[in-house]
Amino acid sequence: MPLFSQTITDYWKSQFLYGDIIYNDENFTITINPDLSEDSRLMTLETTDGQFWAVLTPEMADKLALSKEQKLTGHVFHRKLVEAGVMLHGADYIFYFSVAEKNVLQQESLEGTLRQLTEQDDAVFSEFESSASEQDLDDAYVELNHWAVYGSFEHDRLVCAASMYPWKEGAQIADLGVLTLRSFRGKGHARKVVRSISKYAFEQGYETQYRCQLDNEASTFLAKAAGLTLFGKWDVISPDCTVGKSQ
Repeated sequence: MPLFSQTITDYWKSQFLYGDIIYNDENFTITINPDLSEDSRLMTLETTDGQFWAVLTPEMADKLALSKEQKLTGHVFHRKLVEAGVMLHGADYIFYFSVAEKNVLQQESLEGTLRQLTEQDDAVFSEFESSASEQDLDDAYVELNHWAVYGSFEHDRLVCAASMYPWKEGAQIADLGVLTLRSFRGKGHARKVVRSISKYAFEQGYETQYRCQLDNEASTFLAKAAGLTLFGKWDVISPDCTVGKSQ
């Protein structure tokens, strides 16, 4: 049995292996794709099985002096980025439910003081937002108007919420954000909400995607506690980087 679903592996292959592959060995692949948007004109992915993929526009390849004749490694590639003054945004961990854990979750009976939220919960959600810091709200990106929203309650008060939105057009992957009010953390609310909204996503034909910065230890712990498995580290060019940018 494969570790992750075909939906997930096919999506990432479409992002990194579509175009002109100018270098490929058992661990490292570089692809030139002229159809990348300016905001994603260079992306990298390091998977947990040891693969390192990079995709970039022809203009970025020229800036890095890349050609098919070169012998490359991940280390050499990163050195070229530094020498060219290329800044990356900062990698995210990417988590998914494995095929085995997804099967477990689909059979699970999820109960407790949580439910799906709708536009009728506007007042409840507004109170929840007003109790959270601006930084927590920005980091979590949980919105009541997203594709799916679930919440956990204590004494009729919303204390934890998660929301999802389709990640990319044409991909059956839903990106997840979750936020628990600080005074209610450590009680298992986030784990239950993540599993509940993920079960809903599976029923709608979507895979759950959970992202967090590498230094966010609490978020990494939550992902694992909720049953998600690390897929890899994904990075994209920084919005502040001008290298290879259209004038």
